[in-house]
Amino acid sequence: MTSGFTAALKQAQAQISDHLDLRLTGADQLHQAMGYALRGGKMLRGFLVLESARLYDVPQSAAIEAALAIECIHAYSLVHDDLPSMDDDDLRRGQPTLHRKWDEATAVLAGDSLQTLAFELLARDEVGPHAVRLIRTLAEAAGKDGMVSGQMLDIAAETAPTPLTLEQITTLQARKTGCLIEWSACAGARLAGADPEPLRQYAQALGLAFQIADDILDIEGDAATVGKAVRKDAEAGKATFVSLLGLDGAKTRAFELADVACAALVPYGAAGDTLKDAARFVISRDS
Repeated sequence: MTSGFTAALKQAQAQISDHLDLRLTGADQLHQAMGYALRGGKMLRGFLVLESARLYDVPQSAAIEAALAIECIHAYSLVHDDLPSMDDDDLRRGQPTLHRKWDEATAVLAGDSLQTLAFELLARDEVGPHAVRLIRTLAEAAGKDGMVSGQMLDIAAETAPTPLTLEQITTLQARKTGCLIEWSACAGARLAGADPEPLRQYAQALGLAFQIADDILDIEGDAATVGKAVRKDAEAGKATFVSLLGLDGAKTRAFELADVACAALVPYGAAGDTLKDAARFVISRDS
């Protein structure tokens, strides 16, 4: 990672964590579980919100609500994805999954609460005049035609008679992973009432590169570094970008997508450099 991106990411993590302390103050088991789910990640989606907001001089008071909101949605999706009824995982971000640390009921309810908290945050007065646009687009990105749809396709693929094609996997991951990344990168433009198209093009390439990098990590990574179980897809015989493109082909495609993402930022000039660094980070990360 470049020093500029490293500093920007760390600053975003600190800002979002501080805001989490402000907005999540309960001490009961539900609040503890929600905080547990939110902490320890890279907060890349929240970073994308804050960085895209910076491009449009959006007030920090508005951007931070949206940044924490997307981290709530992402955390909820991971908590539910890890459940025994879905991926049945024991490890997340190097720690026991939430249902292992507490129990399955707590995990379900913490996930539900994180989801609703996201929309509560976006409805706050601080978000400003374009809050409804943010709320509607997040509901679309996270719901039946977005992330949840992608998860459903992923579950269906486990029992499909034949492995998914490259086109089908691309569609699945564009929904399961890409939709939230796209919302995050476009948030700054939407908060400013501006056209998000350049950031949408950036995010679509970034999201796909992110998933290809995940598939590569599932082959090359180790659980201690990645922070979750690896090689599960290969053991289950699931089609992935690596299984269809080969390891070298997947790496090449990820680099191509990073270049596409960077090219989409040309309208922003030097102000887009940190987002370009984020694209390069996505394809070179080890966790």
